[in-house]
Amino acid sequence: MGRQSSLSALVVSAVMASVLLASCSSSSSSSSTGAVASSGPVAHGAPGSVPESVFTVATPAVAGTPSRYDRVRVRRFGSPTATHVLVLVPGTNGGAGDFDIVAPYLATHVPDLQVWAQMRREGALQNTSVIESTLTGATTYQKAFDYYLGWLSDPSITDHYQPLDKADYRYVAQWGMAVAMNDLHAVIEKARHDGSRTVTLGGHSLGGVEAAVYAAWDFDGHAGYRDINGIMCIDGCARAGANTTTLASAQQAIASMDTKGPWLDLLGVGLPWASGAFSQVGALAALKAPDGPAILQGFPLLPTSFKPSRPVTNQAQFGYAFDASTSPASLALIHVHSGHVAATGDPAGWVDSGPTPVRNVVDVFAQDPLAAADWYYPERLSIDAGPAASLQQSALASYLGLRLLHTGQVDVPLYAFQTSLGGTANAVADGAHFYQQESKIPGVTVVSRTDTYSHLDPLLATPSKNAFVQSVIPWLKKVDS
Repeated sequence: MGRQSSLSALVVSAVMASVLLASCSSSSSSSSTGAVASSGPVAHGAPGSVPESVFTVATPAVAGTPSRYDRVRVRRFGSPTATHVLVLVPGTNGGAGDFDIVAPYLATHVPDLQVWAQMRREGALQNTSVIESTLTGATTYQKAFDYYLGWLSDPSITDHYQPLDKADYRYVAQWGMAVAMNDLHAVIEKARHDGSRTVTLGGHSLGGVEAAVYAAWDFDGHAGYRDINGIMCIDGCARAGANTTTLASAQQAIASMDTKGPWLDLLGVGLPWASGAFSQVGALAALKAPDGPAILQGFPLLPTSFKPSRPVTNQAQFGYAFDASTSPASLALIHVHSGHVAATGDPAGWVDSGPTPVRNVVDVFAQDPLAAADWYYPERLSIDAGPAASLQQSALASYLGLRLLHTGQVDVPLYAFQTSLGGTANAVADGAHFYQQESKIPGVTVVSRTDTYSHLDPLLATPSKNAFVQSVIPWLKKVDS
Protein backbone atom coordinates (compact mmCIF):
# COMPACT_ATOMS: atom_id res chain seq x y z
CA MET A 1 0.00 0.00 0.00
CA GLY A 2 2.89 2.34 0.76
CA ARG A 3 4.33 1.73 -2.69
CA GLN A 4 0.97 2.37 -4.32
CA SER A 5 0.51 5.65 -2.42
CA SER A 6 3.92 6.99 -3.40
CA LEU A 7 3.42 6.01 -7.03
CA SER A 8 -0.04 7.56 -7.05
CA ALA A 9 1.33 10.80 -5.61
CA LEU A 10 3.84 10.98 -8.45
CA VAL A 11 1.14 10.13 -10.96
CA VAL A 12 -1.26 12.82 -9.83
CA SER A 13 1.47 15.46 -9.64
CA ALA A 14 2.26 14.65 -13.25
CA VAL A 15 -1.39 14.53 -14.17
CA MET A 16 -2.06 17.96 -12.76
CA ALA A 17 0.89 19.43 -14.59
CA SER A 18 -0.05 17.82 -17.88
CA VAL A 19 -3.74 18.62 -17.70
CA LEU A 20 -3.03 22.21 -16.98
CA LEU A 21 -0.73 22.25 -19.97
CA ALA A 22 -3.45 20.67 -22.05
CA SER A 23 -5.11 23.57 -23.56
CA CYS A 24 -2.39 25.83 -23.79
CA SER A 25 -0.66 23.56 -28.32
CA SER A 26 -0.96 12.83 -50.02
CA SER A 27 -4.12 13.13 -51.82
CA SER A 28 -7.25 13.17 -49.77
CA SER A 29 -10.87 12.21 -49.97
CA SER A 30 -13.60 13.44 -47.69
CA SER A 31 -17.05 12.40 -46.65
CA SER A 32 -19.38 13.13 -43.77
CA THR A 33 -21.75 11.29 -41.56
CA GLY A 34 -25.10 12.84 -40.86
CA ALA A 35 -24.79 15.77 -38.48
CA VAL A 36 -25.69 14.95 -34.91
CA ALA A 37 -26.53 17.37 -32.16
CA SER A 38 -23.78 17.95 -29.64
CA SER A 39 -24.36 17.58 -25.92
CA GLY A 40 -23.03 19.50 -22.94
CA PRO A 41 -23.47 23.04 -21.67
CA VAL A 42 -24.08 26.04 -23.86
CA ALA A 43 -21.01 28.29 -23.92
CA HIS A 44 -21.40 31.06 -21.37
CA GLY A 45 -21.25 34.49 -22.96
CA ALA A 46 -21.91 33.17 -26.47
CA PRO A 47 -25.19 33.10 -28.41
CA GLY A 48 -27.15 29.96 -27.53
CA SER A 49 -29.20 30.22 -30.70
CA VAL A 50 -26.30 29.61 -33.10
CA PRO A 51 -26.86 26.37 -35.06
CA GLU A 52 -24.35 23.75 -33.97
CA SER A 53 -23.59 20.25 -35.20
CA VAL A 54 -20.88 17.60 -35.05
CA PHE A 55 -19.85 15.62 -38.10
CA THR A 56 -17.10 13.28 -39.28
CA VAL A 57 -14.66 13.77 -42.16
CA ALA A 58 -12.87 10.79 -43.70
CA THR A 59 -9.10 11.28 -43.99
CA PRO A 60 -6.31 9.57 -45.96
CA ALA A 61 -5.28 6.14 -44.75
CA VAL A 62 -2.12 5.86 -42.64
CA ALA A 63 -0.13 2.66 -43.04
CA GLY A 64 -0.60 0.33 -40.09
CA THR A 65 -3.42 2.39 -38.61
CA PRO A 66 -6.85 0.69 -38.33
CA SER A 67 -9.22 2.31 -40.79
CA ARG A 68 -11.61 3.34 -37.99
CA TYR A 69 -9.07 6.02 -37.02
CA ASP A 70 -8.73 7.44 -40.52
CA ARG A 71 -11.17 10.24 -39.76
CA VAL A 72 -11.55 13.40 -37.71
CA ARG A 73 -14.53 15.06 -36.09
CA VAL A 74 -15.58 18.66 -36.51
CA ARG A 75 -17.95 20.89 -34.58
CA ARG A 76 -19.64 23.46 -36.79
CA PHE A 77 -21.13 26.76 -35.60
CA GLY A 78 -23.32 28.85 -37.86
CA SER A 79 -25.41 28.08 -40.89
CA PRO A 80 -24.16 25.26 -43.15
CA THR A 81 -25.22 27.39 -46.11
CA ALA A 82 -22.77 30.20 -45.23
CA THR A 83 -20.29 30.63 -48.07
CA HIS A 84 -17.24 31.42 -45.93
CA VAL A 85 -15.72 28.88 -43.53
CA LEU A 86 -13.24 29.56 -40.75
CA VAL A 87 -11.45 26.30 -39.84
CA LEU A 88 -9.81 26.33 -36.40
CA VAL A 89 -7.21 23.88 -35.05
CA PRO A 90 -6.49 23.39 -31.31
CA GLY A 91 -3.10 23.35 -29.62
CA THR A 92 -1.02 20.73 -27.81
CA ASN A 93 -3.29 18.39 -25.84
CA GLY A 94 -6.19 20.63 -26.83
CA GLY A 95 -9.51 19.67 -28.38
CA ALA A 96 -12.21 21.22 -30.54
CA GLY A 97 -13.89 22.56 -27.41
CA ASP A 98 -11.15 25.18 -27.14
CA PHE A 99 -13.18 27.30 -29.55
CA ASP A 100 -16.65 26.91 -28.03
CA ILE A 101 -16.69 30.47 -26.71
CA VAL A 102 -15.29 32.40 -29.67
CA ALA A 103 -16.66 30.31 -32.56
CA PRO A 104 -20.40 30.96 -32.09
CA TYR A 105 -19.73 34.66 -31.51
CA LEU A 106 -17.73 34.95 -34.72
CA ALA A 107 -20.43 33.07 -36.62
CA THR A 108 -22.98 35.70 -35.63
CA HIS A 109 -20.78 38.77 -36.05
CA VAL A 110 -19.09 38.07 -39.38
CA PRO A 111 -21.59 38.00 -42.27
CA ASP A 112 -22.08 34.70 -44.08
CA LEU A 113 -19.61 32.83 -41.84
CA GLN A 114 -19.64 29.33 -40.43
CA VAL A 115 -16.88 28.18 -38.07
CA TRP A 116 -15.48 24.64 -37.98
CA ALA A 117 -13.50 23.48 -34.95
CA GLN A 118 -11.45 20.37 -35.68
CA MET A 119 -10.67 17.52 -33.28
CA ARG A 120 -7.57 15.66 -34.42
CA ARG A 121 -7.85 11.93 -35.14
CA GLU A 122 -6.56 10.89 -31.71
CA GLY A 123 -9.79 12.17 -30.21
CA ALA A 124 -11.32 8.83 -31.21
CA LEU A 125 -9.13 7.12 -28.61
CA GLN A 126 -10.87 8.81 -25.69
CA ASN A 127 -13.41 7.00 -23.51
CA THR A 128 -15.76 9.67 -22.23
CA SER A 129 -18.77 7.42 -21.63
CA VAL A 130 -19.09 8.26 -17.94
CA ILE A 131 -18.57 11.96 -18.63
CA GLU A 132 -21.43 11.78 -21.10
CA SER A 133 -23.68 9.95 -18.65
CA THR A 134 -22.87 12.55 -15.99
CA LEU A 135 -23.79 15.38 -18.33
CA THR A 136 -27.12 13.74 -19.05
CA GLY A 137 -27.79 13.16 -15.35
CA ALA A 138 -27.56 9.36 -15.47
CA THR A 139 -24.56 9.32 -13.11
CA THR A 140 -23.16 11.74 -10.53
CA TYR A 141 -19.97 13.76 -10.76
CA GLN A 142 -18.73 11.75 -7.76
CA LYS A 143 -19.10 8.60 -9.87
CA ALA A 144 -17.19 10.26 -12.70
CA PHE A 145 -14.42 11.26 -10.28
CA ASP A 146 -14.15 7.74 -8.88
CA TYR A 147 -14.25 6.14 -12.33
CA TYR A 148 -11.50 8.26 -13.89
CA LEU A 149 -9.33 9.38 -10.95
CA GLY A 150 -10.46 8.15 -7.55
CA TRP A 151 -9.23 4.63 -8.14
CA LEU A 152 -5.65 5.91 -8.35
CA SER A 153 -5.64 6.30 -4.56
CA ASP A 154 -8.52 4.02 -3.54
CA PRO A 155 -8.03 0.33 -4.44
CA SER A 156 -11.59 -0.47 -3.34
CA ILE A 157 -12.85 1.20 -6.53
CA THR A 158 -12.93 -1.67 -9.00
CA ASP A 159 -15.24 -0.21 -11.64
CA HIS A 160 -12.89 2.28 -13.21
CA TYR A 161 -11.39 3.53 -16.43
CA GLN A 162 -9.16 1.09 -18.31
CA PRO A 163 -6.22 2.98 -19.86
CA LEU A 164 -5.10 2.04 -23.36
CA ASP A 165 -2.13 -0.32 -23.58
CA LYS A 166 0.64 1.47 -25.43
CA ALA A 167 1.78 -1.84 -26.95
CA ASP A 168 -1.51 -2.02 -28.87
CA TYR A 169 -1.16 1.46 -30.33
CA ARG A 170 2.37 1.61 -31.71
CA TYR A 171 1.01 2.93 -35.00
CA VAL A 172 0.20 6.24 -33.28
CA ALA A 173 3.95 6.93 -33.42
CA GLN A 174 3.37 7.82 -37.10
CA TRP A 175 0.76 10.49 -36.33
CA GLY A 176 3.05 13.49 -36.79
CA MET A 177 2.84 16.68 -38.81
CA ALA A 178 2.46 14.89 -42.15
CA VAL A 179 -0.60 13.00 -40.90
CA ALA A 180 -1.98 16.16 -39.31
CA MET A 181 -1.56 18.08 -42.58
CA ASN A 182 -3.26 15.39 -44.66
CA ASP A 183 -6.13 15.17 -42.18
CA LEU A 184 -6.50 18.94 -42.16
CA HIS A 185 -6.42 18.97 -45.97
CA ALA A 186 -9.41 16.62 -46.00
CA VAL A 187 -11.31 18.99 -43.70
CA ILE A 188 -10.45 22.02 -45.82
CA GLU A 189 -11.43 20.26 -49.04
CA LYS A 190 -14.82 19.50 -47.51
CA ALA A 191 -15.11 23.08 -46.29
CA ARG A 192 -14.33 24.40 -49.78
CA HIS A 193 -17.20 22.31 -51.19
CA ASP A 194 -15.75 22.08 -54.70
CA GLY A 195 -14.71 25.71 -54.60
CA SER A 196 -18.15 27.12 -53.80
CA ARG A 197 -16.96 28.35 -50.38
CA THR A 198 -13.89 30.30 -49.29
CA VAL A 199 -11.83 29.07 -46.34
CA THR A 200 -9.72 30.87 -43.77
CA LEU A 201 -7.43 28.68 -41.65
CA GLY A 202 -6.54 29.46 -38.04
CA GLY A 203 -5.35 27.82 -34.88
CA HIS A 204 -4.27 28.36 -31.30
CA SER A 205 -0.75 27.65 -30.00
CA LEU A 206 0.42 24.52 -31.86
CA GLY A 207 -2.73 24.89 -33.97
CA GLY A 208 -1.40 28.27 -35.08
CA VAL A 209 1.79 26.55 -36.17
CA GLU A 210 -0.30 24.03 -38.12
CA ALA A 211 -2.15 26.85 -39.87
CA ALA A 212 1.12 28.50 -40.87
CA VAL A 213 2.63 25.20 -42.01
CA TYR A 214 -0.43 24.17 -44.03
CA ALA A 215 -0.08 27.13 -46.38
CA ALA A 216 3.50 26.13 -47.25
CA TRP A 217 2.78 22.38 -47.48
CA ASP A 218 2.92 20.40 -50.70
CA PHE A 219 0.04 17.98 -51.25
CA ASP A 220 1.26 15.89 -54.19
CA GLY A 221 2.14 18.98 -56.21
CA HIS A 222 -0.71 21.12 -54.88
CA ALA A 223 0.25 24.01 -52.57
CA GLY A 224 -1.78 24.41 -49.39
CA TYR A 225 -2.05 28.18 -49.65
CA ARG A 226 -4.16 27.75 -52.80
CA ASP A 227 -6.96 26.31 -50.64
CA ILE A 228 -7.26 29.25 -48.24
CA ASN A 229 -7.65 33.02 -48.29
CA GLY A 230 -5.94 33.83 -44.98
CA ILE A 231 -3.91 32.50 -42.05
CA MET A 232 -4.86 33.18 -38.42
CA CYS A 233 -2.24 32.54 -35.71
CA ILE A 234 -3.47 32.76 -32.10
CA ASP A 235 -0.45 32.78 -29.77
CA GLY A 236 1.45 30.38 -32.01
CA CYS A 237 2.80 30.77 -35.55
CA ALA A 238 5.87 30.33 -37.70
CA ARG A 239 9.14 30.68 -35.84
CA ALA A 240 11.88 33.15 -36.66
CA GLY A 241 15.46 32.09 -36.05
CA ALA A 242 17.33 28.81 -36.34
CA ASN A 243 15.61 25.54 -35.53
CA THR A 244 17.14 24.00 -32.39
CA THR A 245 16.15 20.40 -33.14
CA THR A 246 18.97 18.33 -34.58
CA LEU A 247 18.72 15.21 -36.70
CA ALA A 248 20.27 13.17 -33.88
CA SER A 249 17.84 14.50 -31.24
CA ALA A 250 14.86 13.87 -33.53
CA GLN A 251 16.01 10.30 -34.20
CA GLN A 252 16.47 9.71 -30.49
CA ALA A 253 13.01 11.10 -29.67
CA ILE A 254 11.38 8.90 -32.31
CA ALA A 255 13.26 5.81 -31.13
CA SER A 256 12.25 6.45 -27.50
CA MET A 257 8.58 6.00 -28.40
CA ASP A 258 9.30 2.27 -28.81
CA THR A 259 9.67 2.00 -25.04
CA LYS A 260 7.77 4.89 -23.49
CA GLY A 261 4.81 4.81 -25.84
CA PRO A 262 3.50 7.01 -28.67
CA TRP A 263 1.69 9.63 -26.59
CA LEU A 264 2.94 12.82 -25.02
CA ASP A 265 3.70 12.07 -21.36
CA LEU A 266 5.14 15.31 -20.05
CA LEU A 267 6.59 14.04 -16.77
CA GLY A 268 7.24 10.47 -17.87
CA VAL A 269 4.93 8.54 -15.52
CA GLY A 270 3.10 6.51 -18.14
CA LEU A 271 -0.42 7.92 -17.82
CA PRO A 272 -0.92 10.36 -20.71
CA TRP A 273 -4.69 9.87 -20.64
CA ALA A 274 -5.08 11.23 -17.11
CA SER A 275 -4.47 14.83 -18.13
CA GLY A 276 -7.68 14.95 -20.13
CA ALA A 277 -9.62 13.03 -17.51
CA PHE A 278 -8.52 15.39 -14.76
CA SER A 279 -9.58 18.52 -16.63
CA GLN A 280 -12.95 17.14 -17.62
CA VAL A 281 -13.79 15.67 -14.21
CA GLY A 282 -12.84 18.90 -12.43
CA ALA A 283 -14.98 20.86 -14.86
CA LEU A 284 -17.90 18.46 -14.37
CA ALA A 285 -17.85 19.08 -10.63
CA ALA A 286 -17.73 22.84 -11.20
CA LEU A 287 -20.62 22.58 -13.64
CA LYS A 288 -22.87 20.23 -11.67
CA ALA A 289 -22.18 21.57 -8.17
CA PRO A 290 -20.40 24.92 -8.53
CA ASP A 291 -21.12 25.94 -4.92
CA GLY A 292 -20.45 22.52 -3.37
CA PRO A 293 -17.27 21.66 -1.44
CA ALA A 294 -14.42 21.14 -3.90
CA ILE A 295 -14.09 17.44 -4.64
CA LEU A 296 -10.51 17.90 -5.86
CA GLN A 297 -9.43 19.88 -2.81
CA GLY A 298 -10.22 16.86 -0.67
CA PHE A 299 -8.37 14.47 -2.97
CA PRO A 300 -5.32 13.27 -0.97
CA LEU A 301 -3.10 13.04 -4.05
CA LEU A 302 -3.69 16.57 -5.28
CA PRO A 303 -0.42 18.55 -4.90
CA THR A 304 -0.68 21.31 -2.32
CA SER A 305 0.33 23.94 -4.88
CA PHE A 306 -3.14 23.54 -6.39
CA LYS A 307 -5.04 23.75 -3.09
CA PRO A 308 -6.26 27.07 -1.72
CA SER A 309 -5.40 27.68 1.93
CA ARG A 310 -9.02 27.33 3.06
CA PRO A 311 -12.08 25.33 1.94
CA VAL A 312 -13.44 26.42 -1.43
CA THR A 313 -16.19 25.43 -3.83
CA ASN A 314 -15.78 23.27 -6.92
CA GLN A 315 -15.89 26.37 -9.08
CA ALA A 316 -13.33 28.21 -6.97
CA GLN A 317 -10.97 25.23 -7.02
CA PHE A 318 -11.15 25.11 -10.80
CA GLY A 319 -10.57 28.85 -11.13
CA TYR A 320 -7.67 28.75 -8.66
CA ALA A 321 -5.90 26.15 -10.81
CA PHE A 322 -6.19 28.17 -14.02
CA ASP A 323 -5.88 31.79 -12.94
CA ALA A 324 -2.52 33.45 -13.64
CA SER A 325 -2.43 34.94 -10.14
CA THR A 326 -2.56 31.57 -8.35
CA SER A 327 -1.62 28.84 -10.82
CA PRO A 328 2.09 27.91 -10.79
CA ALA A 329 4.19 30.08 -13.08
CA SER A 330 5.50 26.96 -14.81
CA LEU A 331 1.99 26.30 -16.12
CA ALA A 332 1.66 29.48 -18.17
CA LEU A 333 0.22 27.43 -21.04
CA ILE A 334 -3.13 27.18 -19.21
CA HIS A 335 -3.31 30.59 -17.59
CA VAL A 336 -6.25 32.96 -17.83
CA HIS A 337 -7.06 36.25 -16.13
CA SER A 338 -10.27 35.25 -14.39
CA GLY A 339 -10.52 36.40 -10.79
CA HIS A 340 -9.90 35.20 -7.25
CA VAL A 341 -11.24 33.18 -4.35
CA ALA A 342 -13.87 35.11 -2.39
CA ALA A 343 -12.78 36.67 0.90
CA THR A 344 -15.72 35.13 2.75
CA GLY A 345 -17.77 31.96 2.64
CA ASP A 346 -17.41 28.41 3.89
CA PRO A 347 -16.64 27.05 1.43
CA ALA A 348 -15.46 30.20 -0.35
CA GLY A 349 -16.66 30.77 -3.88
CA TRP A 350 -15.05 32.39 -6.91
CA VAL A 351 -15.19 36.06 -7.85
CA ASP A 352 -14.84 36.93 -11.53
CA SER A 353 -12.78 40.10 -11.98
CA GLY A 354 -10.85 39.50 -15.21
CA PRO A 355 -11.69 39.19 -18.91
CA THR A 356 -12.32 35.43 -18.66
CA PRO A 357 -15.22 34.30 -16.43
CA VAL A 358 -14.42 30.98 -14.75
CA ARG A 359 -17.65 29.55 -16.17
CA ASN A 360 -16.16 29.86 -19.66
CA VAL A 361 -13.21 27.71 -18.61
CA VAL A 362 -15.58 25.19 -17.06
CA ASP A 363 -17.83 25.04 -20.11
CA VAL A 364 -15.13 24.21 -22.66
CA PHE A 365 -13.99 21.20 -20.61
CA ALA A 366 -17.34 20.05 -19.17
CA GLN A 367 -18.87 18.73 -22.36
CA ASP A 368 -19.08 15.72 -24.61
CA PRO A 369 -18.37 15.15 -27.43
CA LEU A 370 -15.32 17.21 -28.42
CA ALA A 371 -14.25 18.91 -25.22
CA ALA A 372 -11.17 21.10 -24.87
CA ALA A 373 -8.97 18.18 -23.77
CA ASP A 374 -7.01 15.72 -25.92
CA TRP A 375 -6.33 12.59 -23.85
CA TYR A 376 -3.88 10.83 -26.17
CA TYR A 377 -1.91 13.55 -27.92
CA PRO A 378 0.74 12.03 -30.28
CA GLU A 379 4.34 12.60 -29.21
CA ARG A 380 5.38 12.58 -32.87
CA LEU A 381 3.43 15.77 -33.53
CA SER A 382 5.51 17.59 -30.92
CA ILE A 383 8.73 16.17 -32.36
CA ASP A 384 7.81 17.51 -35.80
CA ALA A 385 6.44 20.88 -34.68
CA GLY A 386 9.72 22.74 -34.16
CA PRO A 387 11.30 21.87 -37.52
CA ALA A 388 7.97 22.49 -39.26
CA ALA A 389 7.59 25.96 -37.71
CA SER A 390 10.83 27.04 -39.37
CA LEU A 391 9.08 26.61 -42.76
CA GLN A 392 12.36 25.44 -44.32
CA GLN A 393 12.75 22.18 -46.27
CA SER A 394 15.98 21.18 -44.52
CA ALA A 395 17.55 17.73 -44.33
CA LEU A 396 15.83 17.30 -40.97
CA ALA A 397 12.48 18.29 -42.45
CA SER A 398 12.93 15.73 -45.21
CA TYR A 399 13.84 13.03 -42.66
CA LEU A 400 10.65 13.78 -40.74
CA GLY A 401 8.55 13.58 -43.90
CA LEU A 402 7.73 17.28 -43.94
CA ARG A 403 6.82 18.88 -47.27
CA LEU A 404 7.55 22.59 -46.82
CA LEU A 405 7.97 23.26 -50.51
CA HIS A 406 5.87 26.39 -51.03
CA THR A 407 6.92 28.86 -48.34
CA GLY A 408 8.17 31.35 -50.90
CA GLN A 409 4.89 31.31 -52.85
CA VAL A 410 2.42 31.81 -49.97
CA ASP A 411 0.43 34.92 -50.90
CA VAL A 412 -2.47 35.19 -48.44
CA PRO A 413 -2.78 37.70 -45.57
CA LEU A 414 -1.82 36.72 -42.04
CA TYR A 415 -3.30 37.74 -38.68
CA ALA A 416 -1.39 37.08 -35.44
CA PHE A 417 -2.36 37.62 -31.81
CA GLN A 418 0.17 37.25 -29.01
CA THR A 419 -0.22 37.05 -25.23
CA SER A 420 2.20 37.04 -22.33
CA LEU A 421 3.28 33.52 -23.32
CA GLY A 422 3.45 33.58 -27.11
CA GLY A 423 4.70 37.13 -26.90
CA THR A 424 7.74 36.20 -24.84
CA ALA A 425 10.62 37.89 -26.64
CA ASN A 426 7.96 39.03 -29.16
CA ALA A 427 8.04 35.50 -30.61
CA VAL A 428 4.64 35.34 -32.31
CA ALA A 429 4.96 38.79 -33.86
CA ASP A 430 8.51 38.11 -35.01
CA GLY A 431 7.42 34.74 -36.44
CA ALA A 432 4.60 36.39 -38.40
CA HIS A 433 6.93 39.02 -39.89
CA PHE A 434 9.54 36.34 -40.62
CA TYR A 435 6.90 34.42 -42.56
CA GLN A 436 6.10 37.53 -44.58
CA GLN A 437 9.79 38.07 -45.39
CA GLU A 438 10.14 34.47 -46.59
CA SER A 439 6.99 34.53 -48.73
CA LYS A 440 4.68 36.74 -50.76
CA ILE A 441 2.28 37.41 -47.90
CA PRO A 442 0.78 40.80 -48.80
CA GLY A 443 0.07 42.00 -45.29
CA VAL A 444 0.51 41.01 -41.64
CA THR A 445 -1.76 42.20 -38.84
CA VAL A 446 -0.29 41.75 -35.35
CA VAL A 447 -2.23 42.40 -32.15
CA SER A 448 -0.21 42.22 -28.94
CA ARG A 449 -1.65 41.96 -25.43
CA THR A 450 1.40 40.69 -23.58
CA ASP A 451 0.62 42.73 -20.45
CA THR A 452 -3.06 41.84 -20.05
CA TYR A 453 -3.73 38.46 -21.68
CA SER A 454 -2.53 34.98 -20.78
CA HIS A 455 -2.38 32.05 -23.18
CA LEU A 456 -6.03 30.95 -22.97
CA ASP A 457 -7.63 34.39 -22.65
CA PRO A 458 -7.99 34.91 -26.43
CA LEU A 459 -10.16 31.78 -26.54
CA LEU A 460 -12.09 32.12 -23.30
CA ALA A 461 -12.53 35.83 -22.52
CA THR A 462 -16.04 37.25 -22.82
CA PRO A 463 -16.34 37.74 -26.61
CA SER A 464 -17.81 41.23 -26.52
CA LYS A 465 -14.74 42.44 -24.59
CA ASN A 466 -12.18 40.03 -26.03
CA ALA A 467 -9.30 41.87 -27.72
CA PHE A 468 -8.66 38.93 -30.03
CA VAL A 469 -12.28 38.56 -31.12
CA GLN A 470 -12.87 42.27 -31.59
CA SER A 471 -9.70 42.72 -33.65
CA VAL A 472 -10.09 39.60 -35.78
CA ILE A 473 -13.68 40.35 -36.83
CA PRO A 474 -12.73 43.30 -39.09
CA TRP A 475 -9.78 41.30 -40.42
CA LEU A 476 -12.10 38.41 -41.34
CA LYS A 477 -14.54 40.76 -43.01
CA LYS A 478 -11.77 42.27 -45.07
CA VAL A 479 -10.23 38.91 -46.02
CA ASP A 480 -13.50 37.62 -47.37
CA SER A 481 -14.63 40.82 -49.04
